[in-house]
Amino acid sequence: MNVLVTGAAGYIGSICSEFLLSRGYQVIALDNLQEGHAAAVPPAATFCRADLGIRSQIEEVFSHHKPDAVMHFAGEALVAKSVREPSTFYAANIAGGVNLLDAMIRHNVKKLIFSSTAATYGEPHTVPIPEDHSKSPINPYGKSKLRFEEILSDYRAYTGLHYATLRYFNAAGASAERGEAHRVETHLIPKVLDAALGLIPQLEIFGSDYPTPDGTCVRDYIHVLDIADSHVRALESIEKVSGEAFNVGNSRGFSILEVLDAAEGITGRKIPRKFSPRRPGDPAVLVASKEKLHRILGWQAQHSSLDEIITSAWTWKQKHPHGYSEAASR
Repeated sequence: MNVLVTGAAGYIGSICSEFLLSRGYQVIALDNLQEGHAAAVPPAATFCRADLGIRSQIEEVFSHHKPDAVMHFAGEALVAKSVREPSTFYAANIAGGVNLLDAMIRHNVKKLIFSSTAATYGEPHTVPIPEDHSKSPINPYGKSKLRFEEILSDYRAYTGLHYATLRYFNAAGASAERGEAHRVETHLIPKVLDAALGLIPQLEIFGSDYPTPDGTCVRDYIHVLDIADSHVRALESIEKVSGEAFNVGNSRGFSILEVLDAAEGITGRKIPRKFSPRRPGDPAVLVASKEKLHRILGWQAQHSSLDEIITSAWTWKQKHPHGYSEAASR
């Protein structure tokens, strides 16, 4: 099966591409390289530099490479940027996604796995958060992902599209070859490791007075390899799960200070930190219910202990302290 992976030069897209290849799939890797890294794309994938905002480029990919299914990771993802520049998110995450869907319909490609987010839920009133929790996203990023989920439902009704939505919580960790290297890094674990390596002077912790055991935010961390496994399972059962949404999480939360303690033990380094005031819109606790994904697809996290997540990220970070080489080209 030929699988088109959009956003394949990004963190999750590149590792899911690697995982697909290891399972015997052919991968067509699409990315505009605005945020992704050419060096992150697995060499065995067929790389297409294309932008979902340009219909002619998408059409060329579908006409030439003839995918059988799509995994859609491409889009804007920085929450703070979404507040400053909401139009960018609606253009990339909604309009670009519609361009992709229309190309799929023109070429009779009826299988799609969509990379969504826990940000669709907003402030939780139940923890762990089930999939039928109310959806009240508090930033344009979450709103754009939720709108596209609704659009998928419309396309299913009138085109027969088979799709599944995967809402993951805090993706983390690395494979042996690929890791997390955003151009603007906002995620906790890579920033912790940057501080351990002395690449930043200290870790800034936003808020120490949350109603949690140690006063810092609690989040659900899920290894990127377990995310990749969930995508392949959903694709392989797409007709059975068509129209469904699944959380991908650990059902276990860790506070920022717990992550710091674990990282200091694994790296053997003291990690300097500084406390700052809370950021607006940061819920105290975000933890997924993983029951539905286990019940329907038999999925179990295999790599998502906090120690394995941090160890894999640290191993990769030591080899690639400054991320991917920008000299690589495709």
